Amino acid sequence: MYWARHEAWDRVRSALEGSSFYKLPKVLQWFTGNIGFHHVHHIRPRIPNYNLQRAHEEVPVFQKVKPITLRKSLKSLRMNVWDEAQQKLASFRSLRTRPRASAA
Repeated sequence: MYWARHEAWDRVRSALEGSSFYKLPKVLQWFTGNIGFHHVHHIRPRIPNYNLQRAHEEVPVFQKVKPITLRKSLKSLRMNVWDEAQQKLASFRSLRTRPRASAA
């Protein structure tokens, strides 16, 4: 996950870290038109869906993106909100149990 305020936002980081590489079984990959290679699509949206996997395999920076599996994606359904202090996704439940910051 990637999130940054406007002045610190980086297009490449946003594409590589803020969009997913969803590693799907081949049959689902075919049915979804290679949507799992979303990180490639965000860098180069004009690459046709049938070339996204090849682009991923040929460009080393794409291979550094950690894949999300079906199992991980189901676990991520509980992540509802961006925790700016910890720079990660969090559930509403985890935010309720954390002590509140005092107003400055």
